[in-house]
Amino acid sequence: MPRVGLFIPCYIDQFYPQVGLATVTVLERLGVEVDYPTAQTCCGQPMANTGCTDQAAPLAHRFFEIFRDYEYVVCPSGSCTSMVRTHYDDYFQSEPAFEPFKHRVFELCEFLVDVLKIDQLGGKFPHKVGLHNSCHGLRELRLGKGSETVGPAYNKSRQLLAGLNGISFAELSRVDECCGFGGTFAVNEEAVSCMMGLDRVADHETAGSEIITASDMSCLMHLEGLIRRQKKPLRVMHIAEILAEAMTP
Repeated sequence: MPRVGLFIPCYIDQFYPQVGLATVTVLERLGVEVDYPTAQTCCGQPMANTGCTDQAAPLAHRFFEIFRDYEYVVCPSGSCTSMVRTHYDDYFQSEPAFEPFKHRVFELCEFLVDVLKIDQLGGKFPHKVGLHNSCHGLRELRLGKGSETVGPAYNKSRQLLAGLNGISFAELSRVDECCGFGGTFAVNEEAVSCMMGLDRVADHETAGSEIITASDMSCLMHLEGLIRRQKKPLRVMHIAEILAEAMTP
């Protein structure tokens, strides 16, 4: 089994450490050797998204230096993974070693399906789950088929969840609509962001979701805040938490 460097996003480290621990649980139960380099910092996505590319550059180079020697890098976040794979190129135009490196950086579900070739994890999770498809994971990492594209339907997160005994899925009317978080967008355009999030919550309510899950805790953080303020009878769980719970004997 491979040895991976675990990259944990800032907001998971600070607000949802249980998601990082669940990620380790899932990987180790599958026989993966997991190492967490404590020198890691933010990948620079908030700065880059705000146009502060010069400020993001040192963080990109630090990320590369910390993780470059690992066989794989695994991250429980589509957006942070996408930052490295699709937006770091401008910072490494004179570093040929970066090109092969970036193809070894994977979002958790992507790693399980594409690298470990996991089809079914086993275990049980007897709940009705609504799957939120985050924008970066869907349209930059291609973790699933976007509704605007032509071709066979697939979804790596749903594939893993579907193998759990007792699980059922809430079928949404808009399966891949943005939740409205968008990082700094939620700060700069608060009203629009909240309305988009409330639309997503309403879709899950109508579909009968008991739990909303996603591969990005940032999206779930946004939705959880709206759910809590509206006192809705919904829970959010990162997909790593669901898989870890299902795999627990």
